[in-house]
Amino acid sequence: MTTSDMVRELCDKQNISIAELCRRIGQSPQNFNKKLNRASLSSEEMIAIADALSVTYEQTFVLKNGEKIQIGNEGQTYEE
Repeated sequence: MTTSDMVRELCDKQNISIAELCRRIGQSPQNFNKKLNRASLSSEEMIAIADALSVTYEQTFVLKNGEKIQIGNEGQTYEE
């Protein structure tokens, strides 16, 4: 599943249109749809989407020793 697919599914599950999401995050539908088609959403945009829809977004790298490097709208953390 691509990032774009995730955003579309999230909107579907939250019962809002992509246009409404754009309004909530302050982007034009034209610009946002181009980003979706190119699958070029930044982590900051994913966090803005999560905040706008009152959900949690997490992105994590897990090292072999179990240490985690993650970002999300709950704050940036480094765990061992």
